[in-house]
Amino acid sequence: MQREEFIYESSLHTLPTFIINNMEIRNIAIIAHVDHGKTTLVDKMIEAGNVVNERDRPTGELIMDNNDLERERGITIVSKNVSVSYKGTKINIIDTPGHADFGGEVERVLNMADGVCLLVDAFEGPMPQTRFVLGKALSMGLKPLLVINKVDKDNCTPDEVQEKVFDLMFELDANEEQLEFPTIYGSAKNGWMSTDWKNPKTDITDLLDQILDYFPPRPIEEGNTQMLITSLDFSTYVGRIAIGRLHRGDLKENQQIVLAKRDGSQEKHRVKELFVFDGTERRKVESVVAGDICAVTGIEGFEIGDVICDAENPQPLDSITIDEPTMNMLFSINDSPFFGKEGKKVTSRHIQERLTKELEKNLAMRVSDTDKADKWIVAGRGVLHLSVLIETMRREGYELQVGQPQVIIKEIDGKKCEPIEELTIDLPEEFSGTAVEAVTKRKGEMTNMEPKGARMIIQFQIPSRGIIGLRNYLLTQTAGEAIMTHRFLEYQPFKGEIPGRQNGSMISLEQGVSIPFSLNNLQDRGKFFINPNENVYEGQVIGENSRAGDLCVNVTKTKKMSNMRSSGADEKVRLAPAKIFSLEECLEYIQADEYVEVTPENLRIRKILLKESERKRSGK
Repeated sequence: MQREEFIYESSLHTLPTFIINNMEIRNIAIIAHVDHGKTTLVDKMIEAGNVVNERDRPTGELIMDNNDLERERGITIVSKNVSVSYKGTKINIIDTPGHADFGGEVERVLNMADGVCLLVDAFEGPMPQTRFVLGKALSMGLKPLLVINKVDKDNCTPDEVQEKVFDLMFELDANEEQLEFPTIYGSAKNGWMSTDWKNPKTDITDLLDQILDYFPPRPIEEGNTQMLITSLDFSTYVGRIAIGRLHRGDLKENQQIVLAKRDGSQEKHRVKELFVFDGTERRKVESVVAGDICAVTGIEGFEIGDVICDAENPQPLDSITIDEPTMNMLFSINDSPFFGKEGKKVTSRHIQERLTKELEKNLAMRVSDTDKADKWIVAGRGVLHLSVLIETMRREGYELQVGQPQVIIKEIDGKKCEPIEELTIDLPEEFSGTAVEAVTKRKGEMTNMEPKGARMIIQFQIPSRGIIGLRNYLLTQTAGEAIMTHRFLEYQPFKGEIPGRQNGSMISLEQGVSIPFSLNNLQDRGKFFINPNENVYEGQVIGENSRAGDLCVNVTKTKKMSNMRSSGADEKVRLAPAKIFSLEECLEYIQADEYVEVTPENLRIRKILLKESERKRSGK
């Protein structure tokens, strides 16, 4: 949820408490692989509850993906809560991310759910992340309801997919109750769900009815107040807001409570205001009953995983455990010649504060100090997880530099071990040889290969190091057709060195403006990352050398004037278009002796040591 989205108004409606108290409550999490239609389904459920007027939103936009990054990338990054009223029952819906990189988000929000809706694509079937999120839900003892989406696709096989999901659950040690799951078929995009995929309906009421029937209201334990804080939000008006499911007891405005911290300490606080989720908004209430998801203000200094308990007799719940990060990167202040030209927040204090703030809500991330005051090691679940943080900081006006992503190596039983991931590549059959060759070079081992229509789905086990830069290579080789997904599997003994980028870098020799004449003369030396008339500085990586080893070039040199030629005798300069990198591509491209300079307007690659003489001296 965007930081400023929650606006405190004293005039917020106060629902009559008795209405809320008499309503049955269901808390449902929607889990699935990337792009299987979670957010689209939640949008349709919101519409079914008549919460949002169709006229109130732009065409084609999803209600739930509400920040710019999510809309641009078409992925969910942060889990969100909404509620729908249906047949006198309040259904709290939790939309979760599908990418394994945001697994920390999924794990903590599942603590609020009474059951899960597992969404599976009718054509693709269960995928790596399906296994990841379903494994988490089953281990927590949650019952799944299977929704097979996109049954309107050509060549889809809903019955086969249903069998595959059953096999997967069996493999994940689901108990008998979990294996007796009902199945709903439909198309979230077209807005219908049915118990029979050959018999399309006009709405999604079959799904909502099944949710009410299959998930009984969770029995509420007798006892005093317990609430595990699983998410947090921030408002400039009221400060930090704790969000979680009230496990037992009740909460009232101005109630005295004890905050049981993760480290075992306890603090006394007072609840200021309470909010429940009503449609896509929050509504102020005087009290909350057990089983509902609510937002609490007035509690300072809490963290995710802390527990709100009764003031007289505090009984804390178990805290949240999260899988450890597998990759880290060096963050530092921007010290390039162009620092401070675009960003407002450039000092080490600014960056330190921002990273500390991120830790409050991003449980799967770790920040550790280095021997220098302006450098930090930030660890996360993968390149995507870290790049979303960098992109968010950049949009907030920060300038920073980040180093090459490194996997976290652990020593287990005296052996050097590294993270291994399960990689699935879905691509046209004719390119399958290219993919197998590329992954094998990177120490990957093929575990399965099956045809699916004209495409091939290949599974590998590969070190996390081998995945860095693989996506771009495969997209180039397969003309953009390859779909690559991966999830963390386990730590295994170190697999040996993986060959990195073969070609060297082209480095600017001087500071100035790139001149078309110079770029034209150097075209045969490699590919450029900059356009003509762009500002460059000494030590900036401006292109890729066509050979191994770095090459220093001067792109600021102009053509010398002489009196021997007429003004119209110059040849026209024809330049190949520059290669423009996205942030992930930059992070995957750089070598160990390079940084990515991130500013609100630009992404630049540079050498850590800017001067050529210094690089030679250090042997880099």
